[in-house]
Parts: sequence; structure tokens; C-alpha cells
Amino acid sequence: MHRTTSSNASPASDLDTLARAALARATGALSPAAGMLAALDWSTHLMSAPGKRALLAQQGLQQMQDLAAFARRSLFDAEPADVASDRRFAAPEWQQWPFSLWRESFLAAQRWWEAATRGVPGVERHHEDLVAFGARQWLDMLSPGNLPWANPVVIERTLREGGANLMRGFGHWAEDLQRQADGAPPAGTERFRVGHEVAVTPGRVVLRNRLIELIQYAPATPTVHAEPVLIVPAWIMKYYILDLSPHNSLVKYLVEQGHTVFCISWKNPHEAERDLGMQDYLDLGLRAALDAVNAICPKRKVHATGYCLGGTLLAIGAAAMARDGDERLATTTYFAAQTDFSEPGELGLFIDESQLSLLEAQMQQTGYLTAQQMAGAFSMLRSYDLLWSRMVNEYLLGVRAPMNDLMAWNADATRMPARMHSEYLRRLFLDDDLSEGRFPVDGRPVSLGSLRLPTFMVGTLTDHVAPWRSVHKLHFLSPAEITFALTTGGHNAGIVNPPVPDSRRSHRLLTRPAGEHGLAPDEWLAQAPEHAGSWWPAWQQWLAAHSGARVKPPRMGEALADAPGQYVKER
Repeated sequence: MHRTTSSNASPASDLDTLARAALARATGALSPAAGMLAALDWSTHLMSAPGKRALLAQQGLQQMQDLAAFARRSLFDAEPADVASDRRFAAPEWQQWPFSLWRESFLAAQRWWEAATRGVPGVERHHEDLVAFGARQWLDMLSPGNLPWANPVVIERTLREGGANLMRGFGHWAEDLQRQADGAPPAGTERFRVGHEVAVTPGRVVLRNRLIELIQYAPATPTVHAEPVLIVPAWIMKYYILDLSPHNSLVKYLVEQGHTVFCISWKNPHEAERDLGMQDYLDLGLRAALDAVNAICPKRKVHATGYCLGGTLLAIGAAAMARDGDERLATTTYFAAQTDFSEPGELGLFIDESQLSLLEAQMQQTGYLTAQQMAGAFSMLRSYDLLWSRMVNEYLLGVRAPMNDLMAWNADATRMPARMHSEYLRRLFLDDDLSEGRFPVDGRPVSLGSLRLPTFMVGTLTDHVAPWRSVHKLHFLSPAEITFALTTGGHNAGIVNPPVPDSRRSHRLLTRPAGEHGLAPDEWLAQAPEHAGSWWPAWQQWLAAHSGARVKPPRMGEALADAPGQYVKER
């Protein structure tokens, strides 16, 4: 059953809200109760599982014997120790004594804790995931690679440079600390200005309301495909991830291939937008944009495309249109977008009743969820890539990673309105109302089973936000023809995937005909042929195949401003 918070506040409930908000500020909105409940569940069941404890003791003893043998080989053999498969220890310096022993000791501890936190009889799955995640966070923090006196690469660099690397690292740390105190973006982002170096595809804002600006891009070819493309990005991100630098702009690529492209630019919400909900994002976002596109391109059906949360909104809107007999869409495309949240991946670690109560209390005071809170959660999911490796490289080795356009975009974060974010987390993540046929639009539920338009989907292989197996679940919810592309890369880099020579990227592609049963993810993976390079050309060809004859470009809508508009520049 869907739960909502009461709007009839009492002094007692106000006091509870203040207490939860204070706790959220102190803990980064991570619920101590959720962690303690998970630890209690795991430890209690482990104590009542003598067989599991015996196996762990046996594993620990075997690992100690293996380490002793490894130490003897490493100390006395002329050959270097075996190279570890873990990329944290890929440098050749880790093969030398005693660093190889520290490395193997750490990896053995990691394997033991993985076994200890998994497979304990009786532990709730969510609690098991939380305990395993917590153990992994501690292990990542305590890795010998993070310690300057235990990392052979840092020691060698320090001796070779006479400590100059540590001085540079201290300067980097001081600069980062000052920028954080000033609320300034990371160093190097100033080289990627919106409207100057990024988001420069020519166009104009043709619609503005309290939530969106709609950008229409200028044609680049004498004729265009008859049906326009409407892109619905996620409002958790700035839209210009799809219009980065000219060499990797998906918008520019589509325009140059003869498509008329419209893209929503969401307003970065403040306290005034706190009461905007999912229905508002549908009405003021997708529906308002679609009406504007229809006015500029009359009597033309639309290729609707949604990315991440924007794709979820598109699925909701398309299901409502199908329910109501609205036939304005030609096709739908979903980039890394979930419609079934029963297995949302590691992001689900931060979504339970205890966690949400803290978030909602904090949002009730501020009116929104800050970008820093969301960034913190994503950093924990990829702590090595986003935290520890960066600290080692920049603060211990003294080497700044060069800023690129995607990294600068990632630092240009957005906020989330309180009401919308609460509805999104509860109705979609926690209760899975969309796939279960309970999500309401205009007061009536929508069904994903009504989605019958030709559909193109993109999943990314290493996605921590929308795991591809979760994205793939639409195969079992909709009878539509679905062409599914699985590309190398993550949630962002897998989508920003221009067709360039000598690309190391690849993708798999397979079409499920309308009305046929879907393949399970592993079956799909085994059957889908692999193709070298970007998936962009395959999608563009799919769009062209579902479009009519080419025509003269449509008129440009009345200009309210030049692209990229003003909403994208709000911080």
C-alpha cells in the first residue's frame, strides 16, 4: 500500500520532524537505525548459524596458510609475486616484497568479509546488502593503497621527487577545501562554460514555463525526416549531457543526420518549487513540450526519447496517452531508464522507510534535496573511482586529473523538489507502483502493458544508477516491438558515445518482435550479436526507418531566447 506523510502537522510531529532533520544533517541523511537494524539482523542470524561460522573459520584458516605460503615464495623466490587482478594493485610496484604480502592480506580479508556478509540463513535481503555494502566501504577506506607509507607507488614518487608530490598534493587539497567552503565548482570546470564550450548547438528557446524551457535546434540539412525528435532528459541532471562539446554532442549528431530535434531543459528548483510533484513534471514537462512541438510541426507524429528519470516519465506519459487514445507519438526511446524498480541495483541501498523518513524531514525544511546529498550517495556506490583513487592521485601523487567536458557537466549538479522526490522514491523505488499498474496519472492508474509503439532501449554495461538488467525488464511488461542495445560504459559515458574511429566501445543489439516473449537478460546477452563502435548510428538508422519521407525543415518557433536558454545556467 502506498504511504504518504500527513499534512496535518501537530506540535509532536513537528518536533519529530525537527529531530529527524537534525539527524539527517549530522549523518548525511544516512539512517543510523537502518544500519543498526541490518547489523543486528546479520549478527543475530550469524550467531544462530554454527555451520556458516564453521565455514568462515575454515576459510580464515585456509587463507592464513595460503598467506604464509605466499610470504615464503615472495621472500625467497627470485621471480616477482603474481600480479593481482584487482586494478587497485595493477602497478608493477605491488609485486615486490613486502607490498605484495600487504596486497594479498587485504584481498584475503576482502574475500573473507564478502563470504561473511553473504549467505547467512534468515537475513533479510536488504539487510544483507546493507551489511555487505558497509563492510566494503570500510575495506575500501582501509586499503593499503590509500596509505602513503604502504603504497609503493607513492613511496617511489616521494623518494624520486624529494616530497614535491606531497607538497603539490597539499596545494590541491587546500584548493579543493577552499572551493568547497566557497561553494565553487571543482578546479578546471571554468574551461567548460555553458553556451561557449559546451551546449553550443545552434537553436532557440521556443517555450518557457515555470518548470521547463523547450529548445528547438536549427536544421543543418536542406531536408529533414518528417517526424521530429523530442528529448526528455532527467531533471536530476542538466540537459546538456546530450549536447556537450561539438565532437560528442548527440543533439548535433542527430541534427546533422537530418532530424528536427527538440530538447527539454529543466529548471533547477529552489524552495519555491517545493510542491511540484510527478504530475506537475508530466503536465508542465512532457505534455507542455509535446503540445509545443505539435504546434511547430503540425500533423507530424513525434519520436519521443527519455534519458534516465526522463525516460521513466516518458513511459508514464506514453502509457497515459495510450490509455486515453492519444496517438501523437510515432516511437519511444529510453536511455538507461527503469520502468520496473523491483531490482533497482545498489541505489536501493539508500531507499527504505528509515532512510526516506530522514530525507523527507530534511526536505520539509529546505524544500528540496541538495545536489551534494545526491553526489554523496553516488560517490559511495563507486568509492574507489570517485573518492579513494582521486585522493591518492591528487593528494599523494600530486597529479591533477585533467578536467573534461563530461566531468565538468557532472559537477554542474541540480536539486530535486521535495514533493516530487518523495513521490518518486516512494511510489517508484519503494512501492514499485509503475510496474505493478498502480501509478496514477490524472487520478487514474496507467499500465505499461498499453505501450505498443516501436521502442528502442539502451542499457549500459556498468551502470550503477539504472542496471541494464533492470532496464531490460520492460520486455516483460510491454508487448511492443523492442530493439535493445547494450553498450559498454556506465550511466553517463555509455550514452555519450559518439561514433569515432578506433573507438574501444562496442554494443550488442537485438530486436524482440511485437507480441513475442522476452528473453531473460542472460539469454539475451548470449544471443545478441556484438558490434564494434558506438550505438548512435544504429539508433539513428532505426529512427530513419520509422520515419516518413524527407521534407523541408519546419519553421523555427518564436524565439524567447537563444539556446541554451537561462534555466540551464541557474545554480
